[in-house]
Formats: sequence, structure tokens, C-alpha cells
Amino acid sequence: MTALVTERVDGKPALAVDRCGDAGELVLFLHGIGGNRSNWRLQLPEVGKRFRAVAWDARGYGDSDDYAGDLEFAAFSEDLQRVLQFYGAQRAHLVGLSMGGRIALDFYGRFPEQVQSLTLADTSVNSDDAVDEAKIEQFLSLRLEPLQQGQTPADIAPQVAESLVGEHSSAAHRAELEDSLAALHTDAYMKTLRCVTRYTDFPPFAAVAVPTLVIAGREDRIARPELIDAMAAAIPGATLAWVENAGHVSNLEQAASFNTALLDFLAATRGQ
Repeated sequence: MTALVTERVDGKPALAVDRCGDAGELVLFLHGIGGNRSNWRLQLPEVGKRFRAVAWDARGYGDSDDYAGDLEFAAFSEDLQRVLQFYGAQRAHLVGLSMGGRIALDFYGRFPEQVQSLTLADTSVNSDDAVDEAKIEQFLSLRLEPLQQGQTPADIAPQVAESLVGEHSSAAHRAELEDSLAALHTDAYMKTLRCVTRYTDFPPFAAVAVPTLVIAGREDRIARPELIDAMAAAIPGATLAWVENAGHVSNLEQAASFNTALLDFLAATRGQ
């Protein structure tokens, strides 16, 4: 098995990352809004056999530092630049789940020359969800209001996890998601929710000029199938892959299927 190493990227805030693989092109894994770097535990060892596979804790998540002030979405891209510099990489393959996919697209819009490929997993961007205030308020009320009333991330974890998984998800998958949600930093999570849900300044899909994999769980109730279909059709040359019997965290719920699609895509884009 490829050894997993935890490293720390200095700066403000300092970032915690896990790495598998010592050589090869850099593949950066970006977790969702309720996650952390451990959500990629079933991908890093497999991808690390052929690449340098790195998963971060975004600022204010996991073992990365918290930060003062409100969150500006651009800060994620600035943090990603630091990760590339830490590994001495001019470019990277970006693999983002949900919010992580949004971060990957934003980074591409700002620094296209530093992106070798994009994998947008269970990600909906520039969709009706991005401008539908009713859906935004519903999403925020489920997550923000209990925390504002004094509950902890652990208190809301079961309800939020249930909204993420597909109907075929196992009890073990649900428990893993609940653990991930329970580990959230309350203040940072609330700042991220407020920022991410209303940020829409992404590059147009038609302007994406790197190889792109759009992959999603067939049972995803957040990045719904019709939104995924529309995204894949709008990105020039995009590859579309469905993960059967999986919801919004398809890389955990059906890791083998997810890994096969991802590794096939990365192999085809290596060296481009």
C-alpha cells in the first residue's frame, strides 16, 4: 500500500494536507463544504500509485488553521497556489467534490495555466441552484439556524448526512459522513456556508479549455442529474461518468466505481 504522509503548508492560515506518492504529476483533492481531507481516504492510495496525490483541509477545516474575518471565496484559490508552490508544481490535476469542484473552477478561472485537468464531482455550478433564493435559504436553514441556536456540528450531523447520501448508502457510509460533519469548526463552517452559497463568479463553461471529467452519483439530490447533464454538455469535450447507487458523496459511497472512472481519466490526461 502507498504510504500516507501528513504535511503542513506554512502561511496564514497554515494548511494540513495528506499525501500518497512521491513522484509524478500532482493531483489535488478538494473536499466538500461538510468534509475534510479524510473524505478522500479511499482515493489517495490508489491515485498515489501513479501520481503525487494530495488532499487538503481547506482553511478553517480539519487540522488547518482558522482565520480571522469573513471569508472571501478567492482565498481558496490563493491557498491552492500555496499548495502548488509547496510541492514545486507548475500545474496540477484538480479533483473537487461539491464545494471543492467550485473551488477548482474558480482556481481555473484565475490561474488557467496552472490547471492540467479538472474533475468536478457531484458539483453544480452556474445552475438554477446558484440563483434560486428559495433553495439557498432552505439549504442554509438546515445548516445555519441550529448552529446559531447553540447546537454543535455533531448535533446536526445525522440530519445533514441523511440529506447527502443515496438510498443505497450503507450504515457505515452514513456514520463516516456524520463523523466528518461532527468534526467541523463551527465558526469557519458558518462563514463558509454564507460565502459559498452565494458566490457565482465562475468562468463560463464554454471557456474551459482543459480536459474535464464531470462525475456524479446517480442518486444525488443536491447536484441533481439534470444539472450534471447540463454542465457536462456545456463544457467543451467534457467526459461524463455516472456512479450508480450513490448520492452526493459518490467517492465514498461507491469508491471502486468512482476510482475506476477517475483513474481512467487521469491516465488519459497525463502529460497533456
